[in-house]
Amino acid sequence: MPKHSPIHLDPRSPLVLDTRELPRRPGALRTVKRVVPAPADLGLELIGVPEGADLDLDLRLESVSEGVLVSGTVSGSVQGECGRCLRAIGDSLTVTIQELYAYENSTTDETTDEDEVGRLQGDLIDLEPALRDAVVLALPTNPLCRDDCPGLCPECGVQLDELPADHSHQQIDPRWASLSQLTRKEE
Repeated sequence: MPKHSPIHLDPRSPLVLDTRELPRRPGALRTVKRVVPAPADLGLELIGVPEGADLDLDLRLESVSEGVLVSGTVSGSVQGECGRCLRAIGDSLTVTIQELYAYENSTTDETTDEDEVGRLQGDLIDLEPALRDAVVLALPTNPLCRDDCPGLCPECGVQLDELPADHSHQQIDPRWASLSQLTRKEE
């Protein structure tokens, strides 16, 4: 008896793969190349793939004894903001995916935990969880606009690389203000 409860998959969904044309004998292979819209919330707090942005899927579906091995790449654009200076960041991302989807009632049901291996529902594969894992793990948790980004001035909040070199917010205690005049006269 399978340990999981199947969720109804929509075969028309862009991230659901249909394996009907893939024979269930080890070694059979089918390639899938398509452009799909990115699902919502595909990213981290500061950076991610915008919802609806194009994701290029270049996948291989290969029959193995226990199921279907999906491997390949996913490419798309990412947008976000720098973790130091809050400038907008735009970049591209290519990640690899490799996930085994077990056939229903295979011995994998008895030898693995429910969340260890993906499952086929009939002839359908839900690619979204594997895609989400691969993309989110590849994104930087603290993205930078450039490696040497100096960030923001902690006092005024202006980007440090836009400020003059002598920029400061030195505040002198009024009780000592007259002493600072002495150092200026010596210069």
